[in-house]
Order: sequence, then C-alpha cells, then structure tokens
Amino acid sequence: MSVQVKLRRVLMIAAIFGLTGSVRVFGQDDFENPPIEYSAGRPDNCISRLQERLDRGESQLAYDPQFGYLKSVLSALKVPVESQMLVFSKTSLQLRRIAPRTPRAIYFNDDVYIGFCQSGDVLEVSAVDTQLGTVFYSLDQKSSESVPKFERRSDNCLVCHSSSRTEGIPGHLVRSLFVDVSGQPLLSAGSRNVNHTTPLEERWGGWYVTGHHGSQKHLGNLIVSTDHVPDKIDNTQGHNVLQLTDRLKTERYLSPHSDIVALMVLEHQVLVQNRITKASFSTREALYYEAMMNETLKSSPGTKLESTLRRIQNAGDRLTEALLFAGEAAISDPIRGTSGYAEVFSKAGIRDSQGRSLRDLDMSRRMFRYPCSYLICSEAFDGLPEEMRTYVWQRLWSVLSGEDQSPKFAHLSAADRQAIIEILRETKPNLPEYWKAVSPADGSSESRQ
Repeated sequence: MSVQVKLRRVLMIAAIFGLTGSVRVFGQDDFENPPIEYSAGRPDNCISRLQERLDRGESQLAYDPQFGYLKSVLSALKVPVESQMLVFSKTSLQLRRIAPRTPRAIYFNDDVYIGFCQSGDVLEVSAVDTQLGTVFYSLDQKSSESVPKFERRSDNCLVCHSSSRTEGIPGHLVRSLFVDVSGQPLLSAGSRNVNHTTPLEERWGGWYVTGHHGSQKHLGNLIVSTDHVPDKIDNTQGHNVLQLTDRLKTERYLSPHSDIVALMVLEHQVLVQNRITKASFSTREALYYEAMMNETLKSSPGTKLESTLRRIQNAGDRLTEALLFAGEAAISDPIRGTSGYAEVFSKAGIRDSQGRSLRDLDMSRRMFRYPCSYLICSEAFDGLPEEMRTYVWQRLWSVLSGEDQSPKFAHLSAADRQAIIEILRETKPNLPEYWKAVSPADGSSESRQ
C-alpha cells in the first residue's frame, strides 16, 4: 500500500470516528456499532439474572389482582417500597394511564428502576448493565400460567433515553416540566434535566413531593390550570406537603408517599450512572479505534494515541466530578422525607470501624455527610475498563489527598477528604495499593507509579 493510500485511509478513519478531537458527541449509531453493539449485545444485569432464575424454576413471581406482578418484582429485586415516587406528567409510553389523579409510581434501588401505572399494560423497567449501560424491559401485567417474561425494549425507549440529555448513551433521565390539569407537559414553557447540581427551585415539576423542606421552594405538586405558564408562579400550596390524600387515591398505590429524599437520591444516582456508562463507552470506543489505527499504520499493537488519552481523561474527569458532588446545589433548610426511605437507604451502607458510611445522609446543608458517591462501590463502577478505572482512582486520590485544590472541589474540606479516604480504605475492595500505603499529606504523583 502506498504512503498516499495509507494516509487517506487513516484520515478517513479519523474523520469517521472523531479521533482528531478531544471531545466527541456520541449518538445511537455509535453505540450500535462495535465495540458496544448495544442492541445486539447480551445483557447481564439484575433483570436478565432474575429471568434466568425464573426460567430455571428457581424463582417465581406472584400475581396480585390490583398491582399485577409489582409487589413480587420489588421483593425479588430487593427494591424498597419506601423508594416510591409519583410522577403525573405524561412522559411515559403508557401516557394514557397517567394524570394528576393517576400518577405513575417509580421504585428504585442502586441497580434497577420499576415504573407502575394503574391498570397499566406492563411494568416499565430499566436496569443498570455493566457493558450496555441502561437496558430497558417491560413485563406484561396480565395474569398468566406461563413463566413471566421480561421483554427487552430499545426502539421506543431510546427516543428519549439516548440523547444529549443522557450524554448520548442509553441512560436514565429525570426531568422537571410544567404540567396541566390533564398531565400534559407544557413543552412551550421548556423542561429541565435534573440532577444534584440543579437548584431546588427548578426541580420536580410534574412530580408529587412529600416532605419537610422549610422555606426552600420547588415546582413539585404544581398543576398549571391554564394553557400557558404565568409569569409569577405561586406554589405555596405545593410546599412542605406531608400527605397526598386530597390530590389522589393513595390507597391505589403501595405507599401514600412520594418522598423528597428518594427524589434527591434518584437525581444524584442517575447522573453518576450515566457518567459511568459514558466513561465505559468512551474508553472502549477509543481503544477499539486506536487498535484499528495501529493496524492500518502497521504500528506496534498497544501503541497509544494522544486522542485516546484525551477521551479517557475527558470522560474520567466528568465522572470524578459527579462522584465528588462538584457543583452540588445548596440546601439552606433541613430536609426530611415522609416514607422512611432515608433510614432504609442509610441502613444498607457498608460501615467502617468508626461506624461511617458513604450512604450517611446529611440533608441539612448538603445531601451526604461524606460527599463521595456510594456508587463507587457499585458493580457498574467496578466494571469500568481498567484504563478508565485507573485514571479515575488517580484523579480521586489527587483531589482527596489535597494535591488538587481546584475551585470545583472547594466544597470538600480537609476533614471531608480525610474521612472519605478512611471510609474507602476500610469499605472498598480492590482499592489501589497507593491508597492504602500513602498518607494523604504525602500523596504525590510519584506515589501512584
């Protein structure tokens, strides 16, 4: 092959795969191609494993005349009823079932999200998958003598769940919108993608919210009675709501609550899980394209491209920021839920010798007492490609050891950083050796070699 032909091929590959830039915006076509192959890939998550147990007869799902398979699914997946949140915006495939009087209920844990509609045709399910990011399923809500089947869904779900709102990967999505009396979003008024950096006053439009939050304002429990949003919004009646019996028939749900703490944990969790998926996909794609370039150029296998390193660093930095709550919205008054979710959530934490856990909530000035995400102990994080996992651990050490004093991490006091290091040392398996052997005061780039 001539030098000119080889050069043209290299440039073509670089143009197709975006190797010439440090930042790449991925779309559905990218993750459907190698190395991800999203739709063709075999899922490995809590739902696929439950289905395998059902098929082998090792597990069963019981049918309930009112709730279908909901109770049994939550029990099988260890999803707490206390996590229930109620959303009344028509932002689901079962939009005909959703209205302010008949909201959709959502339940979740670290690994899965379950959506339930009154008289719904299916349970809507999204599961965290180490290799595929988020995998969507539905479970028929009709009683059947045959083994229940979680059917994988992608086409309709990906319309909303693989866009710029989810960072271009199959991901989870939490939105805040203005909603009318029928549950229809007033899209002309805009919508907000919500995570732990979103100010409280912009959250929960289209959601019911139960809990104490003092003088802090939000858009929860608000129904707009006109076809447009007024210039001045008075949501006084929607604040510090402790029960919903005057708004809907709560007995038709497993819980009468739509807990404010559950909502806030969900919003943090969705951000971190999407960043983990983005980090995984970016690394795997970069390494795949790098191997193609090396083959084309007949370079030694494993020769590193600068663009590969840039892509890993870009996605790794964003994941690190999410894990350490960079830009977290301020809390001015104490926040307390109504369902007992906070207690259930914290009880699940792995504790160090001083009784501390990354699941310890604060909810008076910030969400967590020790601001490092509990999802650092998740299967998804541990399943990151080695190159990305290595980079993120190094970035975390740089911040927590005090080496990195950049403004975006100024919310972490010296005491915060020390506590997080100590908790991870005792509770996180397979921690890099330099985390265990080097004191934070002596942390340096040399110690990570």
